[in-house]
Amino acid sequence: MNILTWTELDETERREALRRGTAAAGPEVTAGVAQILQQVREGGDEALVELTARFDGARPAALRVPVADRDAAVASLEPELRAAIAEAAGRIRAFHEAGVQQGYAVETAPGVVCRRVVRPIRRVGLYVPAGSAPLPSTALMLGVPAQLAGCPEVVLCTPPRPDGTADPAVLAAAAECGIEDVFVVGGAQAVAAMAYGTESVPACDKLFGPGNAWVTEAKRQVSTAEGGPGIDMPAGPSEVLVIADAGADPEFVAADLLSQAEHGPDSQVVLLTDSPQLASAVAAQVAEQVESLPRAEIARKALASSRLVVTADLDQAVEVSNDYAPEHLILALRDAEDWVDRIDRAGSVFLGDHTPETLGDYCSGTNHVLPTAGAARFTGGVNVSAFQIAMTVQQATPQGLAAVGPCAVTLSEAEALHAHQRAVTRRLDRLRAGAAT
Repeated sequence: MNILTWTELDETERREALRRGTAAAGPEVTAGVAQILQQVREGGDEALVELTARFDGARPAALRVPVADRDAAVASLEPELRAAIAEAAGRIRAFHEAGVQQGYAVETAPGVVCRRVVRPIRRVGLYVPAGSAPLPSTALMLGVPAQLAGCPEVVLCTPPRPDGTADPAVLAAAAECGIEDVFVVGGAQAVAAMAYGTESVPACDKLFGPGNAWVTEAKRQVSTAEGGPGIDMPAGPSEVLVIADAGADPEFVAADLLSQAEHGPDSQVVLLTDSPQLASAVAAQVAEQVESLPRAEIARKALASSRLVVTADLDQAVEVSNDYAPEHLILALRDAEDWVDRIDRAGSVFLGDHTPETLGDYCSGTNHVLPTAGAARFTGGVNVSAFQIAMTVQQATPQGLAAVGPCAVTLSEAEALHAHQRAVTRRLDRLRAGAAT
């Protein structure tokens, strides 16, 4: 890994040092996705079967997984894995339940009551990847908040294994969240099915979940089409930034960097430290640890574009991190809690030497579907509110209309919207006439 000294870099070099690999799809992916979306929209289930055979090399006996087959797959799992899924779900549920948004009512003027009411999204679609590895954790991260939100219908799509079946661990996670509508279809075609609907897969109001460039581009295209579904967020390559002081353990820091580097060749890992000695020690540990990783080749490709950066001090490290707005931020600091108030841009923050990012990926309780590519500047990760809509409700009594109506009359006059104005003045006139009699 390259070790850079921040104070020796000019602005152009600094931007280049932290430049992310683009998450934008190239022309080939954009055109390919558009073709897949059209094929599914026109061909329905038949197109899904054909595309699944082409891209996944599998022909499922049926697109929808029967509940009995789901339950049998769950029963086939090792008890330890089944228990871990239930344990993780319990913590995710406990954390997210505490943050469920509530409605409220305010009397904004005598006789005028405004309310905010919360409703679940009617039908949501969850995409759970299973490319180089199945991700039951993602099923939990999406399924638990959907369950807490009270979504009446939850659809889950996941790519099939070579034998045409869904991964049993993903099915177990779905069962843990009460999801019965599970379909063995992946990639852009799964996004198309959940966006438009087919004979088997129902059209959804909002789509959730990470995926490769094709899945991400498919989500973008369907969400911008007229009448298309909403999406949680574009999902770019995974990333972690570690801020470490001289007292950090190089072995732990290197392990944290590698935990993200193994996600994919376009993942980015960054270390910011005020200690040149630590930077060198971490570089040595990374080189040593990567050799024993089963996904070493993937990790090496990610490391080629990642950085170890020596800053003048920890204040500068925090400043750089806030500008970068990482998906995951680890504060490997002796007084990590004291720095939290200084952090204002990050998807999820991990404090101290004993809080690896892996905990957030699986079982601490927070969500691992997080903003990437700097999107932490303006949004946070998935939570229960992402599966809900908030409506406002208001009611004015005659007294309330008399109190606030003149304000509306003045403002609508300023905007020259006289029909708006008369919707108020006609009522005010009627009230005055009634009072006069």
